[in-house]
Amino acid sequence: MLQVTIPDTEYWDEVNNQFVYTKGLVLTLEHSLVSLAKWESKWCKPFLNQNGKEKKTTEETLDYIRCMTITQNVDQKVYERLTDENIREINQYIEAPMTAAWFSKESQKRGPAREQITAELIYYWMIALNIPFECQKWHLNRLLTLIKVCNIKNQPPKKRGTKEIMKRNSAINAARRKKFNTRG
Repeated sequence: MLQVTIPDTEYWDEVNNQFVYTKGLVLTLEHSLVSLAKWESKWCKPFLNQNGKEKKTTEETLDYIRCMTITQNVDQKVYERLTDENIREINQYIEAPMTAAWFSKESQKRGPAREQITAELIYYWMIALNIPFECQKWHLNRLLTLIKVCNIKNQPPKKRGTKEIMKRNSAINAARRKKFNTRG
C-alpha cells in the first residue's frame, strides 16, 4: 500500500478572474490484481506489456492510478494535480519487487513468454495453483512471485543425462571397491 500526498495548490481561474485554492490530500493506492482487472476491463488491452514497445498514454496512466486508489470519494480533478514527484513515487512502487524471493538463472532459462499476461490469465494461475483469492489484493509483483515459486516447486525433478548418471555410478562403485577392499 502506498500513500501519496498531493500538495495544496493555487491557480488562476481565467473564467471567473480569481485565484482558486485547493486543499492537499493523501491518496492511498494499491497496485494489485484488482486494480489491474479494473483497468483492463475499461481499456480492453493488457496492462502488463511484455515487449516494452507500447507505452501508456498519460490518460491511461492516470486512469490506472484511479483504479489503484483505495481512498473513497476522491474528486476526479485531484489526479490532474499529481506532481512529477508523485508520479515517480507511484512508478517506483509499481516496479518494486515487494518480496525477498530471488531466482537462480537456471530457473529463468525459459525463452520469452509468447502469451499476453492479463488479469484473467493471472486469475487462472491462481485457481490452477490453489492460491486463495485474498491474494488478489496483494502487491501485484508479490503475487506474480508467488505464482512463479508455486510453478517451480510443482515441477517434477529434473532428469539426469546419461553422462551424469554414468559418472555418478562410477563414483559409487569406486567408493564401494575402496570400502570393501575389492577390485570390482
